[in-house]
Amino acid sequence: MNFARITGYSLILATLLATTIGSSQESKEKPLRIIAFGAHPDDAEFRLSGCAAKWTALGHKVKFVSVTNGDIGHWKESGGALAKRRIAEVEEAARRLGIEVEVLDIHDGEIMPTLENRKIIARLIREWDADIVITHRPYDYHPDHRNAGLLVRDAAFMIRVPFYVPDTPAIQHATTFLYFYDRFTTPYPFKADIAVSIDDVFDKKLDAIDALASQVYEGGALGTEKTLTQRFAGDEIMRKKFLTKSWQNRDGNIADKFRESLVKWYGEEKGNEAKYAEVFEICEYAHQPGEAEIKRLFPFFD
Repeated sequence: MNFARITGYSLILATLLATTIGSSQESKEKPLRIIAFGAHPDDAEFRLSGCAAKWTALGHKVKFVSVTNGDIGHWKESGGALAKRRIAEVEEAARRLGIEVEVLDIHDGEIMPTLENRKIIARLIREWDADIVITHRPYDYHPDHRNAGLLVRDAAFMIRVPFYVPDTPAIQHATTFLYFYDRFTTPYPFKADIAVSIDDVFDKKLDAIDALASQVYEGGALGTEKTLTQRFAGDEIMRKKFLTKSWQNRDGNIADKFRESLVKWYGEEKGNEAKYAEVFEICEYAHQPGEAEIKRLFPFFD
């Protein structure tokens, strides 16, 4: 038997094994990439800032995209000046969270599920090379929420088709699409497939939302002069108390409503102890992750 040949084969095998192990380790260590599409400059921040803070703390990459510029989302201001103000607000929120943010130049109230807009969404998902995409369900009180959700959902299959927007390379891996929580029941109620306790980052979420003064303290599109007084817009200490109480109620109600899902992911003791939560529904039109993969994508449960 030729010893040199055996040695050569051994070296080749060792090299292949080392390459395989290295690739496996690199895959495990590669940061997750999460992109969330809200209809307005506040939607993703309201629904996802807790999880965003948890992902970034672990070294993963998060980006929020507002599909409109929010230029009519205030009772007293509008147009370009308001759009600039709201862009500055979400940029500050992103800085506080340690994430990236982008605001598309589409007028508030005017999102349409056009081919052009779907291509814009598909390119953004591809450019981010997303592992997770999150958006609104296409069932909602606001037409912008519905149409933003529809655009993102309809891009779910197309992001892997090579000759669809071929100027941007197709995604080569499975991407999980999720929906934000909403309270609507027609045609069917939201299902909390994934529930995340945000108790440990609740203050971080409040800090990010605090940057959205036009919406949080001034009431957004449906506010009035009275809103400024009710929400203590001129008193920083009192408005922070208002903010804290509001979101304790909001995210606390979500935790109570979907307690069963929290217990599923955290176990009986920790699931019942969780005070605040963010929850997500898996979009059935895209990749369907199993429990082990969900734990990889949401590395918060263990």
